[in-house]
Amino acid sequence: MTENVLSPATSTRAAAWWRDAAIYQVYIRSFADGNGDGVGDIAGIRAKLPYLRDLGVDALWINPWYLSPMADAGYDVADFREIDPMFGTVAEAERLVAEAHEHGLRVIPDLVPNHTSDQHRWFQEALAAGRGSPQRERYLFREGRGEHGELPPNNWQAVFGGDAWTRVTEPDGAPGQWYLHLFAPEQPDLNWQHPEVRREFEDVLRFWFDRGIDGFRIDVAHGLIKDPELPDVPEHVRVGDGSHPHWDRDEVHEIYRRWREIADSYDGDRTFVAEAWAETPERLARYVAPGGLHTAFNFDFLQTPWDAGEMRKSIDRTTAALNAVGAPATWVLSNHDVTRHLSRYGRPAQDWKPGEQYQPNGRLDVELGLRRSRAAALLTLALPGGAYIYQGEELGLSEVEDLPENVLQDPTWERSGNTVRGRDGCRVPIPWSGEVTPFGFSPDGSREPWLPQPEHWKDHTVEDQEGDSRSMLELYRRALWLRRQLPALGAGTLRWLDAPDGVLAFAREPGFVCVVNLSAEPYALPEHSEILHQSGPLDRAALPPETAVWLAA
Repeated sequence: MTENVLSPATSTRAAAWWRDAAIYQVYIRSFADGNGDGVGDIAGIRAKLPYLRDLGVDALWINPWYLSPMADAGYDVADFREIDPMFGTVAEAERLVAEAHEHGLRVIPDLVPNHTSDQHRWFQEALAAGRGSPQRERYLFREGRGEHGELPPNNWQAVFGGDAWTRVTEPDGAPGQWYLHLFAPEQPDLNWQHPEVRREFEDVLRFWFDRGIDGFRIDVAHGLIKDPELPDVPEHVRVGDGSHPHWDRDEVHEIYRRWREIADSYDGDRTFVAEAWAETPERLARYVAPGGLHTAFNFDFLQTPWDAGEMRKSIDRTTAALNAVGAPATWVLSNHDVTRHLSRYGRPAQDWKPGEQYQPNGRLDVELGLRRSRAAALLTLALPGGAYIYQGEELGLSEVEDLPENVLQDPTWERSGNTVRGRDGCRVPIPWSGEVTPFGFSPDGSREPWLPQPEHWKDHTVEDQEGDSRSMLELYRRALWLRRQLPALGAGTLRWLDAPDGVLAFAREPGFVCVVNLSAEPYALPEHSEILHQSGPLDRAALPPETAVWLAA
């Protein structure tokens, strides 16, 4: 299918490529290992660019590759202008970008602006400078409460568990101030009220734009601004009205309007996508209002259970809110922070809120999860706007839920007192070929992968699925190919068709219909001229439960 891939320079969609792009998430540690150390790297990505091209995606988002002590898998950045030696060099990153462009692929690295590593030069200077110093003003240092400052400054809790404050020892050896870290203690939060912090990140943007990258995914985009008074979080505060002291505050949008100006000053339609955990689609729309960021992940859809009514509500809420500000929706089913959707769909539905850790409920029905995942792929890729594909979902991978405790590396595991296993189960290196580990992830004779792969993944390799029309890989390849060929797909609108409870049916012009059967009974297909694609076998003219179909009207 490579003949259908256009280079960024010649694509007829280049004027607004991000409005309907299919973007593949590369979790770099687990995608492909080029040097044999058991950890994925830039060399591995470069070797797999033809695979991504042939899959039919438009771009790749790469999780953090910067210099880092790896306390949180690279989200604790020590230098935003250096590549960690584990992954390669800046020169290799530049070659990757150039080669990706030759394949018609754009490259979007991660950017982590909420915090740095505690090994970042700025934070080390802050520790050495002591109380009241200009160096400490770049972060959020405060005196503690209590008679001797022995209590944290407020009641804020870290996402990874425990207090969001750590007390430092001052240069003279005395107990000192506390610093804020909404994640791990190794990730001190920056003070985004400080002009030097803002100038620094504007310069980081330019540094990478100058090297040809096509945009950024913004980590914790909703968390940069804190209430300057740092008050306690009230017991019943709502995130969704702008009053929370550290999440989704209205002032954050001023930062992104400036970033948009910088992106727009470069050729090539550079783009941003926000990881913004907003309580409602209306709050999410504020991030992508005119003059702001381009797109934002749609976590409302990701967290919607396998229920036709709930999914339709999510689709309607999202499209209505984003259409009101002229922004496209960005659909996503899984990523490196949440349990893979096959393992969620293969269980009874449960209610979980933005920012919460999904907890498995009941025994996993793999076959059910697989059928629903195949149908969800066709639903997602048929919706108006863009879509993100998390590496391995195109192979039908489920969450690895039985990793030995001694290999777990997610800081959530330790910070929760070994009660919450964290996100390692969705980060296991993906399988490429062969019958035994590392399944082509690393060259022969390499070290074992940084997380162990299940033996049954031998039946889920790229090699095993290529050319098999029944495989998940070929389902995705054909869907992505059709998405480029059919003028109805991508950006635009949809029109719901009459259908019974449990069935989603919508039309997109010209001449396209998507039907998804989430009910327990077969559904008679509407009139059509051709079946374009299907997630599973059809029963004559009926659509079985847990199945989706694309039709030419």
